[in-house]
This record gives sequence, structure tokens and C-alpha cells, in this order.
Amino acid sequence: MSLQRRELLAGLGGAAAWPLAARAQQRERVRRVGVLNGAAIERDPIVQTRIAVYREGLAKLGWVEDRNLHLDFRFGGGDGDRIRAYAAELVQLAPDAIVTSTRTATLAVQEHTNTIPIIIVGAGDVAANGLVRNIAHPEANITGVTNLFGSIGGKWLELLKEAVPTMNRVSFVETQFAIEGRVSSYRPSIEVASRALSVEMIDIQYRSAVQLVRAIDAFAAQPNGGLIVGPATTRIDAGTILELAAQYRLPTIHANGEFAENGGLISYGGNLLDLFGRAPFFVDRILRGAKVSELPVEYPTKFRLVVNLKTAKELGLTVPQSILLRADEVID
Repeated sequence: MSLQRRELLAGLGGAAAWPLAARAQQRERVRRVGVLNGAAIERDPIVQTRIAVYREGLAKLGWVEDRNLHLDFRFGGGDGDRIRAYAAELVQLAPDAIVTSTRTATLAVQEHTNTIPIIIVGAGDVAANGLVRNIAHPEANITGVTNLFGSIGGKWLELLKEAVPTMNRVSFVETQFAIEGRVSSYRPSIEVASRALSVEMIDIQYRSAVQLVRAIDAFAAQPNGGLIVGPATTRIDAGTILELAAQYRLPTIHANGEFAENGGLISYGGNLLDLFGRAPFFVDRILRGAKVSELPVEYPTKFRLVVNLKTAKELGLTVPQSILLRADEVID
């Protein structure tokens, strides 16, 4: 046998001896998924916790970074221009799917693509705010898991009024980027509840921190007011609102539990950590070939009520037992 033939056979034998798993891994295609956090900032530890849950969920379904998955994260921080720039950037990367966390971010991505699947995590009531018309069979390129129903707005006001019976004025505080020229999906139900409870409703819509501070200063000039803080509010703006609420002794309610944990009076809404744990299901289905129309939009089935008694004490309030008995968490 010639030397050349012996070397060829030796090489073939070596190849046959490779572990099957290693060869399969070499052949495994790396998929790309973008993530656009519209209202979040990267250094926020709560945001990082959600991302960790998201990564863990993907790994459990067999999608592991540096093996068969590449994730591109962008954080809009509630800045409309930045969100739109990041949306265009992610679409240019041609990912297999893009995960978005607010209505503004979702719309920004959809401006650039009607073919790349968009998986929402949050984004409010997508049927009420116009993102998806048919939630059972999404007709465009958007599906996912949302965090709220539009009708929850009325519940926010009812809870705040129950906690503070003397309140006769309420302001619904929402960034204009969250609605983009539309009437907020939460506002109609707040209006209905305000009439039923004889509470005057005043809108605060803002595009900058200066506008936000001026509007709350003006609202607080009259007594017996309270604040309903829109769910798309950034952590930075929420911090500003909490400072002003403490200064003017304004009771507040928000959708996210972190708001009450950080000094708000009440929070009531879906658990965002659960939503980020559910998003990998949609990513997995898309990456394995499912169509958006085959994946119905999911709504939360459980809402958390968090009450901060420390804040209540600072405001000179006694939270009724009717609320405390229903609370999932009470912060002393």
C-alpha cells in the first residue's frame, strides 16, 4: 500500500472517531435574535434580572449563546429617537426574530420590517392599542405575551380611591412616546371609573423631565390629588415622580411591583419577570419554523397587588383592611 493511501485511510479513521455530539455541534446553525428594551436602561439591576430569566428560559429550550444562538440587546431608556435608531439597527442585522418590550419599541421595529417576527414582552393591551387586531391568529408579524388589559385603568383608580377616600382629583401620568398620537388604551376605563367615583381626571402627558416636573408641580397646587402612573414610564421618570409624590404627599399607583417597592403607595399589574420567562416559548417556536399567525397573543392570568405601608405612614394614610387582605405583598 502506498504511503499516500495509508495517510488517506488514517485521516478517514480519525474523522470517524470524532464524537458524534461534537460533529453535530459543528453543523449546528447559529440563530440571531434581537432584543429592544424600549423603556429600560442597561445598568438597571431589575432589567438585568429579567434578562437573566429570559436567557435561562432559552437555555432550557436548547438555545445557548455561543453555541447555537446570538443575542443582540439594545436599551432605549424611554428616548424615542434612540428607540427608533436601535430599531433600524437591529433590523439591519437581519435577525430571525426581534423581542420588544413596549408599544413604542414594537412600532419602531415594525416601521422597518413586516417580515421579521416581532415578539412582544409587555406592550400593554395590544388589541386595544392597535398593535394586533386578531389576537387568536395574529395577521401581521407581531405576537407574544402582553402584561395588561386596557380595562385595568379603571381598577387602578378604584384601588387608589379605596385607599384614599378623600381623594377627589387624579392625574393619569403618561409619556407621549407611549401612545404616539393615539388615545391611551387605559384612559377610557379610567374616565369611566372617575365619573362613577366622582373623581376629577386630569391628564399629564410629557416628553421631557422638565415637562413632567412642571406638570406635577401645577397639579399638586390643589389638594386631595393622586397619581396614576402609566406603565411605560421609565425607571428614571418613575424616580422623579416618586420624589415629587413624597414632596407633595401625593398617593400613587403603578402597574409594576417595583414601583411600590421603591416608594409608591400601590402597584397592581402583571409580573414582568413571569413575562420574560414566557417569552422564550415564542422565540423557540419561531426559530423552529412556526409562523406568527400560529402563535396566539397571550394575556396575563394573574395580577399582583403590592402595598407599601411605610409610604402610607409617611403620607399620613391608613390603608383599609379591605385592601391589605387582598394584597399579594405588604411592605412595612
